[in-house]
Formats: sequence, structure tokens, C-alpha cells
Amino acid sequence: MMRRLLLSAALALAFSVSAMANDGIGSVSAGGIIVGKTDAVAMKKEVLTVSTDLIRVEYEFLNESTNDVEETIIFPLPAYQAGYHQSPTYYGQPRQFSIEVDGKRKDYQTVLLAKLDGRDVTARLAQLGLSDAQVAYFPSFSPFEKKVAPLSAAQKKAMIADGLLAKLSEDEEWVPAWSVTVVYQWQQKFPAGKVVRVRHQYAPFVAAGPGASYLGDGNTFEKKYCGDKAFYKTWNRLVAQQGEGGFVNAKWVSYILKTGNTWKNGIEDFTLNLVKGKPDELVSLCFPGTFTKINPTTLQVKLRNFRPQQDLNVYFGNVEGGSENTGEAPALRTNYLLKK
Repeated sequence: MMRRLLLSAALALAFSVSAMANDGIGSVSAGGIIVGKTDAVAMKKEVLTVSTDLIRVEYEFLNESTNDVEETIIFPLPAYQAGYHQSPTYYGQPRQFSIEVDGKRKDYQTVLLAKLDGRDVTARLAQLGLSDAQVAYFPSFSPFEKKVAPLSAAQKKAMIADGLLAKLSEDEEWVPAWSVTVVYQWQQKFPAGKVVRVRHQYAPFVAAGPGASYLGDGNTFEKKYCGDKAFYKTWNRLVAQQGEGGFVNAKWVSYILKTGNTWKNGIEDFTLNLVKGKPDELVSLCFPGTFTKINPTTLQVKLRNFRPQQDLNVYFGNVEGGSENTGEAPALRTNYLLKK
């Protein structure tokens, strides 16, 4: 019995700090492990811990059928442009990335996907002789500082003819027009009647800056983050304390939750922890249930039989610093073991 489990949390995450999502900037979203609708494997428990420094997701799955099940687990990384970038963006995999199954680091294989205007051009690039490294770490433009073999004159000519290379102006060099998606995958057995524990964590992609101090026209912010009167009062007080030209530094985090609905009974036991960097940080989000302060920096909510109706967007205001985390080079080797 084979199904396709999409570990879309696949990078569960996304951050921002300015105005949009993963750009200048907003958030790149990812989510959690999902299944193409299963009536065998149930998600008995999920504990999601979100901060501006680390995303950690811990799952407990139970195969409730009478037969062992083997699935293909997929963890797709957020797509990134191989060529020009019009605004700050994210690349490859986030830092501190790890996957564990039952307490042990997990082997995985790498699958590379290149797209141009929604069209899969992976096979065409391979046909032209490009290696995975040339696709992911383009030789004339790469944020990864990877040394890659240059293109031949014949390759370059064919790629220009196919629209695979582009340039913004006559004096610019030819660079890739495609986007890159890297997918990590592995085979996972779910023995009948046995709990399997999966955990993954990473430092969220963060693009930081004063743009996050702007809450927009109110309606947009209200729909996405549900700020209440107490939030706006505190936020306005903090802005006033900064004086003319001052701002409240902030980071926005996104996480795809609705994929939890693909499991047998949704998320049977769900816990969300929001962890602030310091007690006086502001937190605002739209989310069911009542949060409890379990310590000076952690807010927690627990839900039973949770079937998410919307994805998670969290606004952290009055945060320290504005450092960026734009990711690192993804692993392209097969059967690569995540090292401690």
C-alpha cells in the first residue's frame, strides 16, 4: 500500500519583515507532513513550536490498519529563482535543518525540479547536459559560492533559443530564467499498530528590516493577524517612544496548517507554542482557542480533533535586531545523511 506523503512543511515556514511574503519582504510559507488522504495512518499528535529563531515540529503517527504501510515521505523546500532577484529572497534550505524518525537522523534522497513560467524544464536542461549542480547553483550567478562548470557555447546558444536564459538589458549577462525546487524524500514504514515519531526543525527564513513596522491600511493587517485593541495600543506606544522616524522592528512567520486535514482524523491532539525572544515582544495572530502564558516568553494553546480552516500567520513585534537568514545551499547528493 503506497501513498505519497507530502512533507510540505515542508519547510514549514516563512518569515518576513517588510510587506509581503518572501520578498521585500513577506513570508515564504511551508507546512507540515501531509498524506494524499489516508484512512490507515492517523496523526495522533502534533506539537508545533514557532519563534523567530527556530521552527520545530514533532509528530506522532499511528497506523491504525491491520497491515504494515510503506509511504514515500516528501519534504519540498521553498522554490527560489536561479537568476535575477528583484528583492531580497530565500535560497535552498534553511539553516539548522534536520529530520529525525524515532530519534534518529534520517537518510534521504534529493530530487531537483526546474520550472519556467509554470512549465517543467528539468528534462530539457538535463538533455542539454546540465548537471544538477549547474541547475541549482548556476555558474554565472549563485548565492551559494559553489564552483560549477561553466556552460559551453553550444549549451548557451540552445538555452537562449529556448528562452531558458534571459537578461534585463543589453549590457547584462545571460542568467537562468527558471526557478528551482529541491525535494528531499525517503521511504518510511508504518508498522501496523505502532506509533512512529517524526521531528524536523530549522531556522526560519528571515528577511528583516524596518518595513515590518508598517501595519498597512489596517484592514489587510487585521484580516491576516487579527490585532486587538490592546495590541494596537501597545504598538502605538512603542512607535511613539522611538520618536520621529523611529520604528518597531518585527518579523512575520507563516506556516501551512491546512495540510493536517489530509490525515485520517485531522490532527487529533494539537499543541501550538509561540516563543518570544523577550517578554515585552508583541504577538498577534488569527487562531482558534485561548492561549495560556506558560512562562514569561511562551504562549500555548491546545486543541483536540483539530481540522485547520486556515494557515498560520504570526506577527512578532518589538523584536531584537534585524538579521537575515536567506538559507544555504541545499544538499544535492542522494542517500545523504543529515549530520549532527
